[in-house]
Amino acid sequence: MGKIRVRTLGDEDFEKQQKQEAKKRREEKKAKKQVKGVGLHGGERIATVEGVELTPEAQAAVAQMEDGEGAETGAKETKKIRKAKVRVRSKRYQDLRGIVDLSKTYSLKEAVTLVKKTSTTKFPGSVELHVNLNPLTLPKDKKSLNGSVNLPHGTGKKRVIAVADDALLEKINKGTIEFDVLVAHPSMMPKLARVAKILGPKGLMPNPKNGTVSPTPEKRAKELEGGELNWKTEPDHPVIHQMVGKVAFEDKQLIDNIKAFVNSVNASKIAQLSLNATMGPGIKVDVTSV
Repeated sequence: MGKIRVRTLGDEDFEKQQKQEAKKRREEKKAKKQVKGVGLHGGERIATVEGVELTPEAQAAVAQMEDGEGAETGAKETKKIRKAKVRVRSKRYQDLRGIVDLSKTYSLKEAVTLVKKTSTTKFPGSVELHVNLNPLTLPKDKKSLNGSVNLPHGTGKKRVIAVADDALLEKINKGTIEFDVLVAHPSMMPKLARVAKILGPKGLMPNPKNGTVSPTPEKRAKELEGGELNWKTEPDHPVIHQMVGKVAFEDKQLIDNIKAFVNSVNASKIAQLSLNATMGPGIKVDVTSV
């Protein structure tokens, strides 16, 4: 049996004393919070209670935790600051870049001569044209500009043009795609809708806007094989990047192709024009010389 406490009923002073002692015990229990760093789970912090003096061990634990948190924060901030990688060009590129005066704008004829001299690749490189349009010249209701052009000498890249039919649809369903451009008759479009998930992401779905849906698909295919291509600006910027031939082309062939492309875009809309060979330095071209 436990201890038996005998108390005289009605002793108010004794009851008051007991209540005060119980209240004091509760306050002492509440004040005794964990202050040591050992044993804390992730995310828990050391709490100090005002009016409670910490032992030297507890104070050391608090200081250690605070130093640890500061070091951790500093490490996180250091991780966020990443040094930008410096792009190192090859010695050959740097030597060839020295041929081009970056502050000068060349005539089309001079630029074509330079683009051949600054070709850095060992394989037959391409010649790329970069067109920056003046945003003020674009239609207000259109964020992008597109069109088509027939390059007199082609791009030098052989493109496989296919005409959609039932046999070709079966191959596409099986995952066999052996063409670069697909041309279709309007009556074939409902059937092509079944393979839109395959052709769409690859940019091969026929579209009236780019001239690949035609009532005479065979004739249209021959036109595309002859050098006709579609161009358009970047989705969010008035810039066009287009291959206009190979470095192995004669100067006149490249000049003819570039002139045809600029005329298709409209020279009055062009703010800046530049030319470069594959992996070669950019060469500014005077638009008025085209």
